[in-house]
Amino acid sequence: MTTEFKRKLYKRGSSFETTIPMPILFALDKSKKYNVVFSYDPETNKWYVKFEERKKGVESRL
Repeated sequence: MTTEFKRKLYKRGSSFETTIPMPILFALDKSKKYNVVFSYDPETNKWYVKFEERKKGVESRL
């Protein structure tokens, strides 16, 4: 069975936004902060979402 999530795309100021549903975030450590990375593969015409833990201190600004 395929899991599918549909989210509303809404206008916020001059851009558009959406939220990431909690079921997708189940494996993340909620005590840490993450960046959400959206990447598009033109060959398959699909979007992918991945999560990267934010770095602390000077490393995060480099």
